[in-house]
Amino acid sequence: MRIDSGGITIDVTDTGEGTPVLLLHGWPDTHELWRHQVAALTAAGYRTITPDLRGFGASGMPNDVAAYGIEHHLGDVLGVLDHLGIARAHLVGHDWGGAIAAVTAALVPDRFTSLTCLSVGHPGAFATDGFAQREKSWYMLLFQFPGVAEQWLTQDGCANFRAWSGHPEADDVAARWADPAVVTASLGVYRAVMAPEALVSPPVEVPPITVPTLGLWSTGDMALTEGTMAGTAKFVDAPWRYERVEGAGHWLQLDAPDVVNRHLLDHLREVDG
Repeated sequence: MRIDSGGITIDVTDTGEGTPVLLLHGWPDTHELWRHQVAALTAAGYRTITPDLRGFGASGMPNDVAAYGIEHHLGDVLGVLDHLGIARAHLVGHDWGGAIAAVTAALVPDRFTSLTCLSVGHPGAFATDGFAQREKSWYMLLFQFPGVAEQWLTQDGCANFRAWSGHPEADDVAARWADPAVVTASLGVYRAVMAPEALVSPPVEVPPITVPTLGLWSTGDMALTEGTMAGTAKFVDAPWRYERVEGAGHWLQLDAPDVVNRHLLDHLREVDG
């Protein structure tokens, strides 16, 4: 279905019945990233809601960089729930979806039963993790340069992107990026939220998370240190659980779906009682 969110269309897939679970993908993906989790969750009796974030997939791609600010993504999340008549849901996010989920759950905790963050957790943990994370975040500065970033990512059949990211479905990403507008739209969230100064301090003051939270980090993550996820514990005033996924890359829900599904279902069942 397609939902209007402040003049931007958000494309949403709604599958199954039962307790709702809202899953937010990150860069440079679409809702299809969650297909292994959707299958496991629906088989376990959960209802899954998987939107394409603004700037990705079949959702709207505004030209104004400011339209990709974190507050607009938060509004999209709440707009999806309101459109579907869902008062509370479990919230799951990966990469940028993890950051958006953490901020949304922290600011509007009454709408969420639990939070699960993959790879990226609370912005405070990212901002305070130190030099090792700054070193891994070099690409965020590159992404600030219109035209330069797009060329670097797509030249020679997306060779730089493939070599740097290790994305397990790089061919699918490259196919989407055949349209230059899709590449630029995907970078909107970096350009709106992660200006250079944001690499040192959070762009907004985010309160602690007050819903039960699971953090998952994978040992082969090329973009995030373990401290950015394990350190999220300092920003959670609720039950906290951390799981380290061995041998998987940044896209752990593709590299190790069975492990991710097990941890996710354990967390949801524990919260649901």
